[in-house]
Amino acid sequence: EVQLVESGGGLAQPGGSLRLSCAASGFTFSRSDMSWVRQAPGKGLERIATIYSLGGFTYYPDSVKGRFAISRDNAKNTLYLQLNSLKTEDTAMYYCAKGGANYDARGQGTQVTVSS
Repeated sequence: EVQLVESGGGLAQPGGSLRLSCAASGFTFSRSDMSWVRQAPGKGLERIATIYSLGGFTYYPDSVKGRFAISRDNAKNTLYLQLNSLKTEDTAMYYCAKGGANYDARGQGTQVTVSS
């Protein structure tokens, strides 16, 4: 059974930083593309970062490019998302997802709130 457990969310000030983690189990993590997706209040899901299993290539949409960084530790089966230069519009529930654009599983999420 695929399990994805996010942690690290919380309250941050505009311009601040947070680091999210996702502990993965139930599948071969090192061979899986992995993503972070988010859902802001009243909006749909948005894929904000993907790290590919081959070559470690990454994808970011323009909304977070240069501010967020996805990484992985295959030895620990853990996915990370470093959030820098946070904006109020980054407030959302953040989910770890197995796969890229067509991910097939995601965790329960961790809330990120950006407010002064």
